[in-house]
Amino acid sequence: MRIMNIIIWVIFPAVLIIPSFTTAAGSSESFDEQRQQMVARQLRARNINDPAVLSAMSVVPRHLFVPLKIRDRAYDDTPLPIGYGQTISQPYMVALMSQLLGVQPDDRVMEVGTGSGYQAAILAEMGVKVFTIEIVRQLGLRAKDLLNKLEYDNVQVKIGDGYLGSPDNAPFDGIIVTCAPKDIPEPLKNQLAEGGRMVIPVGQSGFQQLFLLTKKGGRIIQRKIIDVRFVPMVDEKGNTY
Repeated sequence: MRIMNIIIWVIFPAVLIIPSFTTAAGSSESFDEQRQQMVARQLRARNINDPAVLSAMSVVPRHLFVPLKIRDRAYDDTPLPIGYGQTISQPYMVALMSQLLGVQPDDRVMEVGTGSGYQAAILAEMGVKVFTIEIVRQLGLRAKDLLNKLEYDNVQVKIGDGYLGSPDNAPFDGIIVTCAPKDIPEPLKNQLAEGGRMVIPVGQSGFQQLFLLTKKGGRIIQRKIIDVRFVPMVDEKGNTY
């Protein structure tokens, strides 16, 4: 995921069998405990109440999606670096965007910005078919390998330009974007199914707003959710959109 280091404070989900990984950073048992505390303190306490989202966040091993040297911080209330100038999003942000998406089992979802693969794993655990796109080849390949090892067979990873989406697999019941374009890409709007939802940060570098878009009668209806700060959406040459 491609969110920069920001913590959002807001007042206001078939269980995967995971291999037992033990590292110098901690035992699988301690990670399990940290994960349950994360769900209780960071998610439930901030109005994350979708049962499918909470279930997925409680079983997906977030610590496997972060570098070994910072694995002991995997369940902290903050984004973490994953290399190549990218980060894995704050748990709350992953949960919030997943909840806003409002998907159902067997829905088809496109993710723009695979990053570590954690968001794709959450959506896959919720029972949807995930088509995820990553422009940084090394990240995309690494995420694909991990998702395969964890047996998320309902995830397809593509290396490419997310601005263009995946027209061969459209339309999508949901689209989730984890990098911020200056304006909402028309290709993504066109690939959203009737009644579908898109969750996307939009704006200039350093200040964006998270929007929820819904397609009704062929029209896009958008609603601002919160102010956020994401890395910009870029093309294969590094130019921002």
